[in-house]
Amino acid sequence: MQLDPDTHQLTAIVLAGDRTKADSLINHTDAGAKAMIDLDGTPMVRRVLNSLRESRVVSQIRLAGPEASEVATDAELQAWIDAGEIQWSEPGQSPSTSAYNAMQGLMPEDSVLLTTADHPLLTPEIVDAFGRQSLADDVDVAVGLAPYALIAETYPGIKKTVLRFSDGEFCGCNLFAFITPEGRRAAKFWRRIEQQRKKPLVVIGLLGWWAVIRYRLGLLSLEEALAKLSKRLGLRIRAVILPYANAAIDVDSIADLMLVKGALEKAAAEDA
Repeated sequence: MQLDPDTHQLTAIVLAGDRTKADSLINHTDAGAKAMIDLDGTPMVRRVLNSLRESRVVSQIRLAGPEASEVATDAELQAWIDAGEIQWSEPGQSPSTSAYNAMQGLMPEDSVLLTTADHPLLTPEIVDAFGRQSLADDVDVAVGLAPYALIAETYPGIKKTVLRFSDGEFCGCNLFAFITPEGRRAAKFWRRIEQQRKKPLVVIGLLGWWAVIRYRLGLLSLEEALAKLSKRLGLRIRAVILPYANAAIDVDSIADLMLVKGALEKAAAEDA
């Protein structure tokens, strides 16, 4: 479904639950939930929500998690929810379950932009670039990717899960768009592969043994992989390649947290 990004907007869903409270990041900080980790006076999740609120392609925002007791620790976030500006719900047992549950209450014509609370370097510019391209493409599902070379140049020494295809190396951006009602079926597929998300070979293996061999030999292209996945799921799936290193930066470790703090300090100094 090719849509006009100037007239059609997206419902944003932000996943803000914890996989486990035994997370090293939570234990490293005073926060009771990963989404509420403080970054220069602002909880991580509120940075993501601010970018979505300022985006031109987002019409409404749904927040899945964190728990009500954690939301209550931030007066501004609680005020947004109380005013109905942000629609909040308890997190599910896993991110994919939260996403699936959040989508159930939407109208069939609603298109969805899905992201996560641990994406504090997300900007309105990134959201708009991904959203507009996703709407303009004739697809059911769009997946945000960023070139690994750009990320490594911007953040030397960074450790990322890299998808190595014959036509380039890419990293995921925790940005997904489900443009059509059919596209939301991909959320069920995500529930199957969620625990393997950091293991490219396992995920590629879902496309068949021949795809694994071609991937290992560096012969499988991104376009071919998405075409095979599209055929398997009966959906039209494409990648949106984003020219922003920060689009691929999420906070999965203490090292990531330090990197993000450094990036925010650098940006503040440049703006001063």
